[in-house]
Formats: sequence, C-alpha cells, structure tokens
Amino acid sequence: MPRNIFVFCGNPVADSLCSEIARRYVEGATAAEHSCRAMSVGEMKFDPNLRYGYHQRMELETDLLAAQEAIRWADHLVFVYPTWWGSMPALMKGFVDRTFLPEFAFRYKPGSVFWDRLLKGRSARLIVSMDAPWWWDTIVNGATSRHTMAAPILKFSGVRPVKQTVFDQVRKSTPAKRAKWLELVKRLGTNGA
Repeated sequence: MPRNIFVFCGNPVADSLCSEIARRYVEGATAAEHSCRAMSVGEMKFDPNLRYGYHQRMELETDLLAAQEAIRWADHLVFVYPTWWGSMPALMKGFVDRTFLPEFAFRYKPGSVFWDRLLKGRSARLIVSMDAPWWWDTIVNGATSRHTMAAPILKFSGVRPVKQTVFDQVRKSTPAKRAKWLELVKRLGTNGA
C-alpha cells in the first residue's frame, strides 16, 4: 500500500554519505509509487537556537513551517544523519528544538504529569552513520544519538514504531560496502520501511 513518506537528511554537508542515503531512499520509494517529500538541514534557512525555551514563542521560518506541514502529511518519517560526538549534528538538533514544539508534537494535559502525543499514527526509521563500530556505540556510549531521537523525541510525540538502521565504521568502509548500504536503503524505500 503506498505511503506518504517524509525523508529528512540531518547532515549539513551536501555531498555526504547521508545525503546519498536520503536520495537513494527517495529513489526506491518513488519507484514503488510511495509519495515522498524530502528536506535537508543544510539547505534550510532557520535559527537553530530555541532562544526562549517554551517561555516565549518564536516565529517559525518558512522552512520550518514546511517541515511541520510535511510531518503532518506523512505517515512514515525517515531521519538520515551521522553520529558526531555521540549525538546528532548540532544543526539537526536545532531543527528538532524549533520544530517539535508544544501544540505540534505534544500537548501537556492541564494539572497532570501526562501529555497528548500529537504525532500518533506515524512510524519512523532512523538511518544513522558513524565511524565507531555499532557495538561500541551501543555498549560503551549507550547509543545516545539513536536513543535520543527514538525515545525522548519521536516516541514522546507518539511516533511508533521507530526502527533503526546503522551503518558503522564509515571511515574504513570500502566502495563495495557503501554500494551494498545504498542498495539496502533503496530496498527500504521501495518497501516504505
């Protein structure tokens, strides 16, 4: 069954492996007649600093409004990004801070510790690259980058399930290995997974 898929590349470098991964995912998805919208953080114009927290509203720039509209439209979200210093790139974190806001992603219930998850009904896939071996990132670092995106951001907002694909030891990878990764990503896109 065709899906509406939003593909977000969180690597600000235009010719990065992550950019190619995002392109291949979209290629596979559109060939299988899924509807796709794609954005890359490096091409967006916005202030990544949530200057006042939730105490004062900041007007959303055009690119952030477009991202929110694409997230509302989608039933599947794909986030492609590298792990830098155990986390997502700063510009991607700024995107999350400015986009996943109260009354868009969640709403606290008055007088309660609970909240409404406003992005329910969507699934997600994280496609994450890193130079470390996946086991090191998982066991030693606690998979902080993937955990943060999956649980405190997406699941908190109601997005479930959140599946993960990890491409590790990128720096040491061969062209043949990268080609296999890109074929896998294209298949994920074809399947809308």
